Amino acid sequence: MTTPSQPGSSGDTRIDPAGGPDDEATRTMSAESRGYDPDAEATVQIPPVAGPDEGGDGGSGAGSGGRSRRTLLISGAAVVGLLAVLYVGDLLISATNVPRGVTVAGVEIGGMNRLAAQEKLTTELAPRVTRPITLVAGTGPDAATATLDPRTAGLDLDVPATIAEAGEQPLNPFTRLSSLFSDREIAPISKGNPVAVGQAVDAARPQLDRPSVEGTVRFEGDRPVPVPSVPGHVVDSRTAPDVVLAHWLDPAPVGLPVTAQPVSVTQEGIDTALRDVATPAVAGPAYVVGDAKNATLSPEEIGQFLKFDPDGSGGLTPRVDVPTAQRIVDRDLASTEAEPKDATFAFEGAAATVVPAVTGRTIDYPKTFEGLVDALAKQPDATPPTTFTPPPVPPGATPAAPPPADGRAVNAIYTTTPPKVTTEALQALGPATVIGEFQTNGFAADSGQNIKRVAEIVNGATVKPGETFSLNGFTGPRDASQGFVEAGIIDDGVPGRGIGGGISQFATTLYNASYFAGLQQVEHKEHSYYISRYPAGREATVFEGAIDLKFRNDGDTPVLIRTQWTPSSIKVQLYGQKRFDVTSQTGPRTNPVPPGTRDLSDNPKCKPSKGVGGFTVTDTRVLTDVKTGQTKSEPRTVRYNPEPEITCNNK
Repeated sequence: MTTPSQPGSSGDTRIDPAGGPDDEATRTMSAESRGYDPDAEATVQIPPVAGPDEGGDGGSGAGSGGRSRRTLLISGAAVVGLLAVLYVGDLLISATNVPRGVTVAGVEIGGMNRLAAQEKLTTELAPRVTRPITLVAGTGPDAATATLDPRTAGLDLDVPATIAEAGEQPLNPFTRLSSLFSDREIAPISKGNPVAVGQAVDAARPQLDRPSVEGTVRFEGDRPVPVPSVPGHVVDSRTAPDVVLAHWLDPAPVGLPVTAQPVSVTQEGIDTALRDVATPAVAGPAYVVGDAKNATLSPEEIGQFLKFDPDGSGGLTPRVDVPTAQRIVDRDLASTEAEPKDATFAFEGAAATVVPAVTGRTIDYPKTFEGLVDALAKQPDATPPTTFTPPPVPPGATPAAPPPADGRAVNAIYTTTPPKVTTEALQALGPATVIGEFQTNGFAADSGQNIKRVAEIVNGATVKPGETFSLNGFTGPRDASQGFVEAGIIDDGVPGRGIGGGISQFATTLYNASYFAGLQQVEHKEHSYYISRYPAGREATVFEGAIDLKFRNDGDTPVLIRTQWTPSSIKVQLYGQKRFDVTSQTGPRTNPVPPGTRDLSDNPKCKPSKGVGGFTVTDTRVLTDVKTGQTKSEPRTVRYNPEPEITCNNK
């Protein structure tokens, strides 16, 4: 209710706080009716609302204000309580769920039950777990790619650990509220051994690495072409496995860390080499001046052997590729060289005479080409240089140096090469005598062909003092290209055919000759079964790459091997300086073992044969020094296996 002021009062108007909008209209009309300007400034005093403990007349104004405030308090408390109930309820309902807004490799699992989230991740990421992983090394046009099989690398998805990485439900109400409007990406957790992953990455490195390429100058025929430097990169093997483990399930290719491979040769260095060296080098021919003959090098041939290497300071250093240049020069100057020849024996019957050695004379190509680069920098000369003819060179002497070559030419530098076996060494033997010999008989025609061929190869071989002779090493591969043929062999007790059959008979013959020559035995192996045409405990077999026959010349003078073949026998003689008288003492056969029987009826090549019993025997070599008379004994015990009787019931 409004109480108007009396005339002559201050004009203040009191407004009942509980008054409605009609009271305001009433007040306005009343003021206008009394001649007041409604736009004039007026002061309105609102009395304070009395609280429940304040005195008053219990009028309607004071009671209405208290009820309003209580209503507001009660409403606020109700809202807070409701929010609290909703918060607690949300906590209880989502306690076992993945926090809201969580995604894994693009798969949304936020707010899901953890078991359901595991199933969804397993299902939706399954194709990625087995798909090939694309690896990328480098960027831009230099980028290289390769694929990696996750199963080969031992990679798999650890679903429980991935979900655990998402954490628990947040307790902060504001965080929970914000999760309704935001996403949080969780990286998938992988199962895998970094060592296995590293090995898989290393296997792909040939496709991923880009080694740097230093610039150079190459030649297309007689035209020099600059080749710019290209920087490279290599995969960082130390950190690459961890990167693959972290990102192999990402939709995008896995970018591997790389280490840059810089280059040292600058474009300026390439241009300088092109201008100052390469272009003048092929402006005309060059020459190598030899003994009464020259080698001419055309511009195209110069381009084949002139190479450039980085000098470490940005430039290029020219060099001559010696093997390539030598091949070109040999075409003209090979006839001016002579290979060394060892002194050897020539036989007339049983008498041996010394064939003198020949000192070799060869070109020292590395020294010859030392000045070739400088010669190529000179201007071409239309007149080839003259040849030179050195004076005769005594054995073992150094050839005289040629006069300096002029123009684009270098001199061939000759050097002497002494023979390995000198004439003096063989002459020092005096009359060569047989110091050991042995002969075996009886072989088939095809085996005899192989025995003849190996005898031809070994005949005339010289074993120098301190040298070890190896039958396999001296003959090389005994195959058809060497003239060997198929012959009879025994394969697992069954007759068969094989290239080089019969060589063991030559090995046995050579072994016995070295045995009686008193040479040191280094390596040999007897047959597994006893063969009656060989002396028991004193025979040998060979097999290329596995079983060899070796003996050492432990004397002070060379030993020469001489072979004599007939269609029915093979004899080996060793010539040299006799040091020992040698005898053989063969003991009794002990520990006999019956042959037994073996049925090979299922083998179409089966051939019946009588068996041979096994036994043990000891052979003792007794060596008597021809100068001192001292003797020494060298026993060797051999165990022969029984060779079973072969039966063929289908024959």
